[in-house]
Amino acid sequence: MVTIAEFENDLIAKAKANKQRIVLPEGNCERVLRAADETLKQDMADIIILGNHDAIQAKATELGLDLSRAKIVDHLNAPEFEDYANTLAELRKAKGLTLEEARDMMKDGAYYGTMMVYKGVADGMVSGAEHTTANTIRPALQFVKTKPGATLVSGAFLMCYNNQLQVFADCAVTPNPTSEQLSEIAVTTAETARLFGLDPKLAFLSYSTGTSSKGPSVDLVNEAVRLTREKNVDFAFEGPIQFDAAVDPEVAKTKLPNSSVAGHANVFVFPELNTGNCCYKAIQRALGDNCLAVGPILQGLNKPVNDLSRGATVKDIINTIAFTAVFAQKKG
Repeated sequence: MVTIAEFENDLIAKAKANKQRIVLPEGNCERVLRAADETLKQDMADIIILGNHDAIQAKATELGLDLSRAKIVDHLNAPEFEDYANTLAELRKAKGLTLEEARDMMKDGAYYGTMMVYKGVADGMVSGAEHTTANTIRPALQFVKTKPGATLVSGAFLMCYNNQLQVFADCAVTPNPTSEQLSEIAVTTAETARLFGLDPKLAFLSYSTGTSSKGPSVDLVNEAVRLTREKNVDFAFEGPIQFDAAVDPEVAKTKLPNSSVAGHANVFVFPELNTGNCCYKAIQRALGDNCLAVGPILQGLNKPVNDLSRGATVKDIINTIAFTAVFAQKKG
């Protein structure tokens, strides 16, 4: 049992326990500046903000914010700019990227911030308040790349509602995963769940429970379950299984009575992105203030780079900074 307040307090406490350097490339965004101010007040991360120093300080003064402890980097005129552009050109030379093209790309705050993470100048990045998910993920895929053993990036959401914490994936990145990719998403999402204190009980969701129905999408999930079983993973999982049978013990007794996961699942792998994204948003909007959705957490990257919804509130940004810091602790 965990309330929204308890989850947020625990998340912030985890971040404060080992402060990390988080870069925010959207220094022109008021919500980002307000989140930076609150993060610094709570002393849960060291903040780097990209943008014009005078403009950011003027905006902070106008809004009554204290960003004196933030490091503000005018990346367009930074002494490291040329080194970063050269590094990018070298990393992408096999793709035909020229130095001039690398310079143009490095003018984008997401590229510059990701390069700071790549070089270890920052421990993690949070972006996306004013840009698309693709804008945030693209540079990370190009040169931060996936961690050893991972072949893809997926997006998970921490969902806190009804006094419980759950993890949903993939709700943000891979539109139509293969069985192999579903299995990999499951393993990565179980790791994410453990990072936030859950003992993973994972459900491979489907419109079918057990052998109740047949069809291509059920076959896809069945194969993902088989592949996961072959990996001898150290967490409990079940599938294919419907959402009601996964979360309701009474329904589970009828539909899958011999399962240790059915009725008690806390990690959910959706068969494709459309379902996952619709489901998390439906729960979030239906429950309003009684649901906290934190994410997407970009899983599978070598270093933590995380995306924001363009509709993210200041509170959303603060929570994303916090879990990015927690991920960075693990990477360290």
